[in-house]
Amino acid sequence: MEPIDIGLIVSGGLLVMVILGMRVAFAAGLAGMVGLIWIFWAKFGYDPDRFGQALTVAVKTAGQVPHSKVSSQALSLIPTFILIGYLAYYAGLTKALFEAAKRWVGWLPGGLAVSTVFATAGFAAVSGASVATSAVFARIAIPEMLKLGYDKKFAAGVVAAGGTLASLIPPSAILVIYAIIVEQDVGKLLLAGFVPGAVSALIYAGLIVGMALIIPNFGPPVKGFTWGERFKSLPPALPIVFVVLIIILFIYNPFGGDAWGTPTEGGALGAFVVFLMALYNGMRWSQLKDALLESAKLAVMIFTIIWGVLIYVRFLGFADLPGAFSDWITSLDQSPMLTLVLILLAYAVLGMFMDAIGMLLLTLPVVYPAVMALNGGENVLAADSAFGMSGPMCAIWFGILVVKMAEFCLITPPIGLNCFVVAGVRDDLSVQDVFKGVTPFFIADAITIATLVAFPSIVLWLPSLA
Repeated sequence: MEPIDIGLIVSGGLLVMVILGMRVAFAAGLAGMVGLIWIFWAKFGYDPDRFGQALTVAVKTAGQVPHSKVSSQALSLIPTFILIGYLAYYAGLTKALFEAAKRWVGWLPGGLAVSTVFATAGFAAVSGASVATSAVFARIAIPEMLKLGYDKKFAAGVVAAGGTLASLIPPSAILVIYAIIVEQDVGKLLLAGFVPGAVSALIYAGLIVGMALIIPNFGPPVKGFTWGERFKSLPPALPIVFVVLIIILFIYNPFGGDAWGTPTEGGALGAFVVFLMALYNGMRWSQLKDALLESAKLAVMIFTIIWGVLIYVRFLGFADLPGAFSDWITSLDQSPMLTLVLILLAYAVLGMFMDAIGMLLLTLPVVYPAVMALNGGENVLAADSAFGMSGPMCAIWFGILVVKMAEFCLITPPIGLNCFVVAGVRDDLSVQDVFKGVTPFFIADAITIATLVAFPSIVLWLPSLA
């Protein structure tokens, strides 16, 4: 049996395990180990006496993966970005953001829901975790919306959908993972997420305003705030801007010359600044302990998935499945853009059965080379490419598209993690209620993805300046 056939059989088994409910980390690690043993034993001609040798080689090959990849300095960004979000919550920045957004945009139709979207976008700028964002605003925003008469399902849907913005707006753990998998510049990818994240938030807000204008008694505006009260709400929310500026300046120096530091240093300094703010606002030891524990739990979960999937990825390399998939994709007699759209649709379907991080880790080693081949290769110039952009810029553009698809998967049934988090925080809501509430946001996400596909400059403008 050829290695490519072994790759297909083992990959099919992996999908079956995931669909049956096995955790991605363990399913990928198991599939990778079985695949490595199978491939090495096949090279030994399936000699029973050499099975032990094949097992030894497979274990040694798999054992080299976790340390060599996870010891990457770039991955140290993930726990610092997650910690920033939890510390910001205990520093009171989330309430300040929500209050400022309510006073400034609450007068719009559906104003409190719009305020929630903008507040989650602001919090996403200091939090690398969508789950944390959804959990925080489920406690803050949903009670406020229910007081004004919002349907509880839609209120929960707003929070779950708004939480997904943390996947796109830096600091983003998923963008860091993408950069490491495809070996691209972390700083430029983080910069690329700002404008698409803002566009996504605006489209969410536009959807809410449109629904409020069409549906009677949908979401009454919040009125009665004077200009003085609005300006008074800004200073407590300004620390968010300060932290974002720190991270941006360490990634990209707008004054010219080299950056002031690495993204890792920017994330660490941002976490330290938010920690000082939390102390100033009276954070207690129990709250600091909770922030550290929650950050550690989420970081360990992400790293465990990375470990398991990287063993599977090593197996894919021996099976040459990425190369075969790239050759098949480029041989299709159709437009490269149509092929790209079909790939994105496949992500939408796959996301119904897998969590966002696991989905990207499992698919990118195969899909990314194929997309780059569609464009003309890693080193193609913009003039010679299929998508009108150079190889490095195509990698950034595709990364934002894929992460936006990962956002979409965070709210799609039956796995949508953000929906489970919101339902877990609110005893009066079931998971089915939250899934019903996020349904209108599927339309908004489809519009956002179509906009980013049609106008790549939205993604590429900021990183092109770096």
